[in-house]
Amino acid sequence: MRADAPAVVKLGGSLLENDAARAAVVWAIARRWRAGERIVLVHGGGKRIDAELAARGIPRRIHEGLRVTDGPTLAVVVAVLSGPVNAGLVRELTACGADAVGLCAADGDLRAERHPPVGGVDLGCVGVVSAVDPGRLETLLAAGRLPVVAPLASGPGGGRLNVNADAAAAAIAAAVGAHRLLFLTDVEGVADEAGRLRSRLDPPEALRLLDGTAISGGMRPKLAACLAAARAGVREVIIAGPGRREAALAGGPGGTALVTA
Repeated sequence: MRADAPAVVKLGGSLLENDAARAAVVWAIARRWRAGERIVLVHGGGKRIDAELAARGIPRRIHEGLRVTDGPTLAVVVAVLSGPVNAGLVRELTACGADAVGLCAADGDLRAERHPPVGGVDLGCVGVVSAVDPGRLETLLAAGRLPVVAPLASGPGGGRLNVNADAAAAAIAAAVGAHRLLFLTDVEGVADEAGRLRSRLDPPEALRLLDGTAISGGMRPKLAACLAAARAGVREVIIAGPGRREAALAGGPGGTALVTA
């Protein structure tokens, strides 16, 4: 692994809607960037998508932690993620002294195939990442910039697909040879069958939890993304919740760390 391997940071959950918490995390990311760390930031935006769907009278449907995405829903997802969420994070990072640049991964960075049905449910315009072209990200990193990526993908025929942001972050981390992948969220970490927060997991333990009933909702795709990143060679994957996010960014412990070495 290269000595200057980047870190990939994913922001999501209610963190994006909490002004004080988001400001603290953005400042911590900018501070790491100013100290010379190469960083790629990937963001979600589910709460804002939900609010816009409600405003337009479009039903919200979530199945196994994934958003069922018909045509009208996809239009909202694209508008929100590539618009106000991405632009807002770039603006806030710039105000903190980082040279941030916004990207929509559907412009060539991520390619995806349509997600197969889950439990008999057709997810619609949801994608499974099939390939990542890291060229644009590597060019920006080499130029000392901080890419901020909206998790959309190019699907078959060039149409856009909604990609789970955790899965997008894992795929990007693997493609750029990241040494670390951080999921900064409003969830403390991964709990086992007994409800105990696990501070450390290895891939076999993560797979065992996914195969059982302890992991549900949005934590399922998140832990699956952690496992995919670890299998792809990312040496440390951390889920960090309230009170631990800034420490995790600085290299300290998060809520749950999935390690391969």
